[in-house]
Amino acid sequence: MSVYNTDFVLVKRAIDSVLKQDLQDFEFIIIDDGSDEKYKIELENYANLSQKKIIYRYHPNCGQSRTINAAVLISNGKYIAIIDGDDEYKANHLSACLGAMNDADLIASTTQTIVDKEEDYFVPDKKNPNNSIHVDDCILFATLFGKKDVFEKLKFEDRYAADALFFETAAKSYKVKKVNLRTYIYYRNIPSSVSAVLKKQNSKKLV
Repeated sequence: MSVYNTDFVLVKRAIDSVLKQDLQDFEFIIIDDGSDEKYKIELENYANLSQKKIIYRYHPNCGQSRTINAAVLISNGKYIAIIDGDDEYKANHLSACLGAMNDADLIASTTQTIVDKEEDYFVPDKKNPNNSIHVDDCILFATLFGKKDVFEKLKFEDRYAADALFFETAAKSYKVKKVNLRTYIYYRNIPSSVSAVLKKQNSKKLV
């Protein structure tokens, strides 16, 4: 998990959802991507309460893509999963993802998406940000789950739709698939999310 100046109430919710998984054979790497001191202290203190499960690191801000790449390098597991600091897992997320790995090296899944308005189901299209696409038709960063080898050999780029590019690039050398799990709870009703901000910016350009 990469975290940057996210409200601690949201981060705690995300952390707790990982710690409550029905599959407990995992290490949880949290990298604070240069948060302000207030956010850093709250997160570090809470992470230290579960040192047997959580590995906490802090580094200067460099963006989510580079931070996840850094986390992969210090991971020891056979598989890699990702979670955003303002989302959460259902209790069976990791076990469901693992169960979907038959004949696959990398999967992406659909989400239980929380919105305030119907339009929030749509995000900017990576091919043309002025157009919108339903989140069910997207590859979402934090729903990616796969063999560590995939994440070691490929890197997330620092750009919009880095998740989709990663998945498409992986498909050239690995077995990939999109699955319908909906075990990842994706909060689209948070105005500060990357996709929400970009969508707002594009709306202003069209006015």
